[in-house]
Amino acid sequence: MASVVPVKEKKLMDVKLGELPSWILMRDFTPKGIAGAFQRGYYRYYNKYVNVKRGGVAGISMVLAAYVLFNYCRCYKELKHERLRKYH
Repeated sequence: MASVVPVKEKKLMDVKLGELPSWILMRDFTPKGIAGAFQRGYYRYYNKYVNVKRGGVAGISMVLAAYVLFNYCRCYKELKHERLRKYH
């Protein structure tokens, strides 16, 4: 028989759609909890893409692509206005 795992200890990919609101409410949204989540994400990314035996440009290029996309989204209003302007 399968063991029952509490909703709080499940990963996001293991949570069913009906359990999602209760899973979100059980997360730690204090500044310390949010900082811990960012730290876990950073270490997970670093160990997967940067700290490898035969590393390449993949890890750095993903960070650069995310930076470019973020800045494009941030400046989209100005870019859209510039695109629609007529020069004549």
